[in-house]
Amino acid sequence: MEISQERLEKMTPKERQMATGNIPKTVLAFSIPTVIGMFVQAMYVFVDRLFVGMIPDVGDDALSGLSLASPVVFIVGAFSLLIGVGAAVNISIRLGKGDREGADKVVSNALTLNLISAVVIGVLGIVFLEPLLIAFGASDATLPFADTYMRIKLYGIFFTFISFSMNHPIRAAGNAKRFASAQLLGGLLNIGLNPLFIFGFNMGIAGAAWSTVLAQSISAAWVMVYYFRGKPAIRIRPALMKLDPKIVMTIASIGIAPFLMQLLGSAVTIIANTLIRDFGGDHAIGAFGAVGAMMSLFIMPVFGITQGSNPIIGFNYGMGDMERVRKAYFSAAAYSVGVCVVGLIFIATLTDPLMWLFTSDPAVHAIGVNGIRIIVWTMPIAAFQMNAGTFFMGLGRAKISVLLSVLRQGIILIPLYFILPQFMEIDGVWMAAPAADLIAFTITILMVSRELRRLKKMGVQGPQAA
Repeated sequence: MEISQERLEKMTPKERQMATGNIPKTVLAFSIPTVIGMFVQAMYVFVDRLFVGMIPDVGDDALSGLSLASPVVFIVGAFSLLIGVGAAVNISIRLGKGDREGADKVVSNALTLNLISAVVIGVLGIVFLEPLLIAFGASDATLPFADTYMRIKLYGIFFTFISFSMNHPIRAAGNAKRFASAQLLGGLLNIGLNPLFIFGFNMGIAGAAWSTVLAQSISAAWVMVYYFRGKPAIRIRPALMKLDPKIVMTIASIGIAPFLMQLLGSAVTIIANTLIRDFGGDHAIGAFGAVGAMMSLFIMPVFGITQGSNPIIGFNYGMGDMERVRKAYFSAAAYSVGVCVVGLIFIATLTDPLMWLFTSDPAVHAIGVNGIRIIVWTMPIAAFQMNAGTFFMGLGRAKISVLLSVLRQGIILIPLYFILPQFMEIDGVWMAAPAADLIAFTITILMVSRELRRLKKMGVQGPQAA
């Protein structure tokens, strides 16, 4: 697609790279910083569970309590993603069209939405936390740990929203390094402060929560500095912070896909925790959480790749260059699947010693090892599906992205959680996720193929309505 010299001169260097650079190299360049950032975040989850499991006398109960708090964390994250990703995709498309005023209005409205959401969800979460945790499967032994950890996290919910949600528009503006630096700052501080607060200050699981709140507050400050110093590609303007119903709807229409994915992830975790507890006891929940932490070391970098490719897809879609959109998708999918193939080999090879890092209890270790050996084999397929969902989001095709999210997590996985354990007991709980991946994969690949054909037909005629 030919781009006028006048249009090129108005673009920032990052925008010119998205518009004219070699696609595989550009996707890699935009993805590497976000992959590093997401890997550090995954390392934090890994280390967090590692140190909590080491708390003297109560480590296994504390680890299970941390896993039981995860659904609440997912719910908070769902609202953060709703605003952040919804704003980011809209900003990418607007910048692709050269509409900087519109991009500024989107990010300014996003800040207002984050402030309102943090207050409402924080208050409701604190008031209803204990009954929520009990409904999510907490027992007398694990409830105190889950409640302590999550209550402290809710006190710092404002920093959670700003550090995560307001970081996504920075990525959408093409500044992947700044996006990643905020993640790195928060993640590395978490990793460093965790053992200090848990063991040095003898705060136990409360130390794990306070270290997170402190790290996220510093990360949030770094995110906000971007918008008010120097010459950012997008700016928060106080005059544009008044909520515009049309802007709110455009944010929500795109953000609904990751929002539902997170909510379904919370529901899935609640169901899995309950079934794991029923078939293996309270400590088995900790084993389930440990397995999730191991897999996140490779799944989270895949999120980094999808996030790195997303502004390239959205920007070129906004310009009407469908061939570059297709190439960006193929590059991101190849990189993502490659990462998970490496992860599969690593975890499958080191399953036994990895699980011993989290527990000294042979029974808990055996449950975790058995689970890894069942669940790890479909990681590359999961990577493909993650790319597909983000691909449709980048095109503004929210309905299809939502459908793919609901398909795997809700329509297929949740019923399998109730069916397979009836025949296979605890093995059925572990088997549900890979079985759902295989079924969803066949449907996802058909939908992606159809969309790629649609883009090919569109050529350079410009984007159609999603």
